[in-house]
Amino acid sequence: MECFKTLNKVLSKNKIKLIKSLDKKKNRLDSGFFVAEGKKLVIDLLQSDIVVYEVFCTKLISDEIIHYKPDLKIENIKKEELLRISFLKNTPEIIALCAIPKSVIDWDEIKCNLTLVLDSIQNPGNLGTIVRLADWFGIRNIVCSEECADLFNPKVVQATMGAFARVKVHYVPLSGFLKKANDLKIPIFGAFLEGENLYECELTSSGLVVMGNEGNGISWDISTYVTRRINIPAFPPDVISSESLNVAIATSIICSEFRRRIICKELK
Repeated sequence: MECFKTLNKVLSKNKIKLIKSLDKKKNRLDSGFFVAEGKKLVIDLLQSDIVVYEVFCTKLISDEIIHYKPDLKIENIKKEELLRISFLKNTPEIIALCAIPKSVIDWDEIKCNLTLVLDSIQNPGNLGTIVRLADWFGIRNIVCSEECADLFNPKVVQATMGAFARVKVHYVPLSGFLKKANDLKIPIFGAFLEGENLYECELTSSGLVVMGNEGNGISWDISTYVTRRINIPAFPPDVISSESLNVAIATSIICSEFRRRIICKELK
């Protein structure tokens, strides 16, 4: 199938206005679109279930990209035009306009796997990093409170490095979600400064892991649903150290320990 391509076209004012407006959550929700920038990220999306509506890139890049999706709508533009619509400091060679995917929670999948639950994670970089590490550790679902940073914020999209193409991120009222998890007897772990030592407590191969806000931790109402409080101990324990860990780093350590337990069981 022949691709839709235009050569070195100057972008219309309306198209520039639409793309530049997508740095705002309201505009993303109203339009149903988000922006992805950079060759690797766009290629990841082209190989996923996410709908890439249109791509803007240089002629050289378009000849390479078209192999991933022959019917892709491509608009060849000059580097100067890409600069006008980019949200990055260093102008990429390709920018994609993508459709925001629908999010549906599959409870059968949640019950049988490890799932991250994020309570008011507001820093875009932290959210993007957590999505990326979830992908690394084979975690396919992240459930976010409605107060979390938006996954399709351009900064979050870039920070995920394409991982959100493989990890499903859901935004829901957390109290209702966790209440149902309690009813289904799903273990709910939560990261607390006063929790049990992560390396000594019993961990399950499936369940929910709740991570809290960067400054305030897990909120009180959400904490009432947690069935097991865990803590990453400082080392050595009797020496004064930093008050807490960055939430993305803490999430990585906790996920790593959950996976290590599984590996150790398989080796026995």
